Amino acid sequence: MTAISVFNLSKRYGKTRALDDVSLELGRGEMVALIGASGSGKSTLIRHIAGLEAGDGEKGRIAVLGEVSQESGRFNRARRRGRIAVIFQQFNLVARLSLLTNVLVGHLGRMPALRGTLGLFNAAEKDKARAALARVGIDHLAGQRASTLSGGQQQRAAIARSLVQEAEILIADEPISALDPAAARRVMDVLSDINRQEGITVLVSLHQVEYARRYCRRTVAMRDGRIVFDGPSTALTNDFLAELYGEASEELVLPDAPAESPAGFKPANRHETPVPETV
Repeated sequence: MTAISVFNLSKRYGKTRALDDVSLELGRGEMVALIGASGSGKSTLIRHIAGLEAGDGEKGRIAVLGEVSQESGRFNRARRRGRIAVIFQQFNLVARLSLLTNVLVGHLGRMPALRGTLGLFNAAEKDKARAALARVGIDHLAGQRASTLSGGQQQRAAIARSLVQEAEILIADEPISALDPAAARRVMDVLSDINRQEGITVLVSLHQVEYARRYCRRTVAMRDGRIVFDGPSTALTNDFLAELYGEASEELVLPDAPAESPAGFKPANRHETPVPETV
């Protein structure tokens, strides 16, 4: 089954064409990297797939798990919500609330509005939130205020919230761009593991191609609002990136990074994702 289908999607902001007739399909259970230099259209595409913006024109259409979410610049108001979870680089946690309460927010779409407004979570919901925190390795921090946690811990909390939400698709918009390398690897480990173990479809926007090579079998590369590459991550050598992006490729490659995948790396299929070494 196809998880995400994008057909002929375009978006213009004033004179800037942010998306230019983009078409893309992701199979259910895939973990796919989305790369591109600044201004390439990655975040705009993600916002459209997540249902935060509508495209322009007569042709554009997006379907999620077989259900049309928008077509010809209009949202399908009858679409089922909660099927997609989005995590951003800003974490979007409430700093003064505990980590557990932030994760419990993932229940709000499936509980009575009044109970959700009052924050009256039952024992089963709390147990599920604690289990999600354990799944991402930070259950021992459940009682701490979100503001006291490191960036990597907060990002893992955002992933735990998506597990509580029972999302079938997780979209991550540059989730590791603000993290140090060790924290970035831990977050990518978690995304990789839930893709492999739970079968959740993951689309992750990345600013450094090394993580795409290491964690994703498939990479989609964007430039100037268009998809310029869609294929195996192992093809993304530094020389090939220079052909695609010219001088802008320097944004995507860390200094002294290897041109190929790490030694011993075995590309994953849709049900087999590589698990990097523990940091």
